[in-house]
Amino acid sequence: MGRILIINGPNLNLLGKREPSIYGSQTFEAYLEGLRTTFGGIELHYFQSNHEGALIDKIHEVGFDFQGIVINAGGLTHTSVALADALSAVTAPAVEVHISNIHAREAFRHHSYLSSRCKGMICGLGLKGYELAVRFLTEV
Repeated sequence: MGRILIINGPNLNLLGKREPSIYGSQTFEAYLEGLRTTFGGIELHYFQSNHEGALIDKIHEVGFDFQGIVINAGGLTHTSVALADALSAVTAPAVEVHISNIHAREAFRHHSYLSSRCKGMICGLGLKGYELAVRFLTEV
């Protein structure tokens, strides 16, 4: 059985409450239950932190043993060279996910430090992007 880690960064613990017009009204934990049912043959692990170092530590912890990483680094996507370096340092392939279309938002969100370290990036498809990322990683 493969193992995939889903990482959510800063402020994504507020899904379901935070700006529902952009991020929807469902909590990630509720969404994750359905995702685990969809991918019953895969161990889906989940980690969320508002702290950059904790995200880096988690990537280091699983990055040589897991089948893949799905990462939504939130605002750190646009600022963190260190997070990008962590993804480069491990062997697990990663897929970057964004719930909103970052290219239709403020200009500073158009650049991602993570994209060049990932196999691909999915944005603007809501929570469905996580499912697509997991599906891709199960087929790599």
